[in-house]
Amino acid sequence: MPGLDRGSLDKFIRIERPVADAGFDGAGSGSWELIDEVWANVQDALPSRGERLAGGINVAARPARVRIDYREDITASMRFVLGSRIMQIVSEGAELGRQDGLEFMTEEYRPAGNPA
Repeated sequence: MPGLDRGSLDKFIRIERPVADAGFDGAGSGSWELIDEVWANVQDALPSRGERLAGGINVAARPARVRIDYREDITASMRFVLGSRIMQIVSEGAELGRQDGLEFMTEEYRPAGNPA
């Protein structure tokens, strides 16, 4: 299995994890905490594959592959942030080489059509 091409890590992204709101009325209103900032390779999938119907609403899920150096502390509950782009991790990391790197599938959700 080929390893990670470190020369392709050209984007500086944030890795964030959810922090639950401990208040009685805070259900669903947690925040995000920075874990680390790392170099990554972000490869967008073809746009035509990113649209679907969710609950009767057309949603554009901008799928992408994100590759980073190997680490063991990232779970599917976390997210990557690249500037104003927020990418939810939708699959556990696939190992590249022998603990050389990781590849994640992500999706960025936003309503399709004209921005509000």
